[in-house]
Amino acid sequence: MKRITIILGIITLCFGFNACDNDNGVNFHFAALQVVGAEVPESFDLNGQYQITVTYNRPDDCTFFEGFDVLEEATTTRNVFVVGSIITDRECTEQLEEVEATFNFVVLHDQDYLFRFWQGEDENGEAQYLEIEVPIN
Repeated sequence: MKRITIILGIITLCFGFNACDNDNGVNFHFAALQVVGAEVPESFDLNGQYQITVTYNRPDDCTFFEGFDVLEEATTTRNVFVVGSIITDRECTEQLEEVEATFNFVVLHDQDYLFRFWQGEDENGEAQYLEIEVPIN
């Protein structure tokens, strides 16, 4: 048992040191991308699974889609963020482009859902959302 623990410890250290190595030299950070629209079903059925399509702005050729961050604010309120990676060590060409991406959503509650899609911040730094309510059948 002690031998297995030592071997697992060595393997963990090897992977840990390797994970920190940035061989390709690309520097980037993650950021929320501005949502400009969303397509959701007119209604949900309990325990149903649905595709939700989100249109977001890709501001330049250094920004790439990485996925969604869907945060539960309340039982049936979801804040939806489009997550992008932005390369920071090269010159970027500005090319505002609207792009669509989808995610699957499973309905677990029998109450209407409120989706809040992040659209950026106002002049006071307050988050702005596109809000869409979806009733349950």
